[in-house]
Amino acid sequence: QVQLVESGGGLVQAGGSLRLSCAASGRIFSINAMGWYRQAPGKQRELVAVITNGGSTTNYADSVKGRFTISRDNAKKTVYLQMNSLKPEDTAVYYCNVQGVATIGVFNYWGQGTQVTVSS
Repeated sequence: QVQLVESGGGLVQAGGSLRLSCAASGRIFSINAMGWYRQAPGKQRELVAVITNGGSTTNYADSVKGRFTISRDNAKKTVYLQMNSLKPEDTAVYYCNVQGVATIGVFNYWGQGTQVTVSS
């Protein structure tokens, strides 16, 4: 069994910052890619940022480049998303995604989602 627990969402004014965390637990052998996605009301879920196993490769949506930073702590099995210069259009439910290998086999799990609301 693998569990993902997200934290760090909330309400912030435009221009502000938030930091999201997503911690994986369970009988995990290895974690490969970790990422963040978001879904705004009436829209499809979209990729925000992804980071590879070693952390050396990251990829960002064009809309967040230069404002958001993804990082990971492999020892803690945790991925972070530092969000700066937030805009109202960043308002969405943010979901982490973790892929790896556990006792259950290869897994691809989603977090429960955390609401981020940016007021103008």
